[in-house]
Amino acid sequence: MEHKTGLEDFYVIKNNKKLRMGYTTGSCAAGAAKGAAEMVLSGSIIREISLMTPKGILLHLELHDITMEANSVTCAVRKQAGDDPDTTDGVLVYAKVERISGKRDWIVDGGIGVGRVTKPGLSQKVGEAAINPVPRSMICRALEEAADKYQYEGNLKATISVPDGEKIAAKTFNPRLGIKGGISILGTSGIVEPMSEKALVDSIRVEMTQHLAQGEKYLLVTPGNYGADYLRAHMDLPFEKNMKCSNYVGETIDMAINMGAKGILFISHIGKFVKVAAGIMNTHSHNADARMETLCAAAIRCGCTLECAREVLDCNTTDEALQVLDSNQILKKTMEEIMRQIQFYLDHHSYHQILLGAVVFSNEYGYLGQTADAGELINKISKGEK
Repeated sequence: MEHKTGLEDFYVIKNNKKLRMGYTTGSCAAGAAKGAAEMVLSGSIIREISLMTPKGILLHLELHDITMEANSVTCAVRKQAGDDPDTTDGVLVYAKVERISGKRDWIVDGGIGVGRVTKPGLSQKVGEAAINPVPRSMICRALEEAADKYQYEGNLKATISVPDGEKIAAKTFNPRLGIKGGISILGTSGIVEPMSEKALVDSIRVEMTQHLAQGEKYLLVTPGNYGADYLRAHMDLPFEKNMKCSNYVGETIDMAINMGAKGILFISHIGKFVKVAAGIMNTHSHNADARMETLCAAAIRCGCTLECAREVLDCNTTDEALQVLDSNQILKKTMEEIMRQIQFYLDHHSYHQILLGAVVFSNEYGYLGQTADAGELINKISKGEK
């Protein structure tokens, strides 16, 4: 009998097809850690564990390859990507949980096949395992739930490993980010939603059609979750009117023109929209990057030193590059130049057929700037102008 994960009734419809959802490596790691913790504290074998994801979906995860020792248990959860093309689909994510001395202070680390951070600028410090903040908190919560269940007041350590991780990592962006030795443990919601390119572009078209049918001629677009979160927290605009475009900035503009929209305001993290300042209209890293080169060129135009330019080019993330620009007292001028370039390429792509603009931010610095036509679009969207 096929194991039921709890995702059987969760899917998205794209291009008239039902596409199955999956769960992230972060959910696998947390599930394995919870199962191993319960087994080491109870002394009994468990074959399945329940895990509540940040998205609010309860998973029922089968535990594989269980090894019980005196003070530790190791087990694995198999990654299921659903109908999303994913290099980690089917991989076993292991957690070894062991009792250690001391008061409750959950320790989470990476073992074989989990990458190590070797360059600054990521959410983990240099030398730490590449386990992102949300999965790390999920693992800690899993350990705490197990300890509470068995009234255990001591400490637990979870070591996450992926035996095939180093081989898989070669196919990812990790080597360029300075993450060596394996994959990253990822996921902000715990759930993988299908992201096939054609299906995703079609879903953008469907969502745009709905907004236009409701009389929204000036569209509010966020490329991803960061943009949507920023819009909700920091902008006085109707959040319910926002739609996502993922990496497909150019396709979204083309659709809007074809469907008769009058304008688009993009709310985007600098990591995506700095690419638009170079004329890159598909912001996925597989298509193009040029983030540091674009920031460097803008900084040079604004009079930065050669040493500052070199530092920017050596950065791994846009937040790290912003720190360099800030320390050289050239961040504001560089962002003004980036905004000019974004506006130029948005208009160039659309041949000025509709009104386009962008508000750009970073998680660390917050608001960074907006393009010349963004203010007019904010006003029109705020008033519900049609």
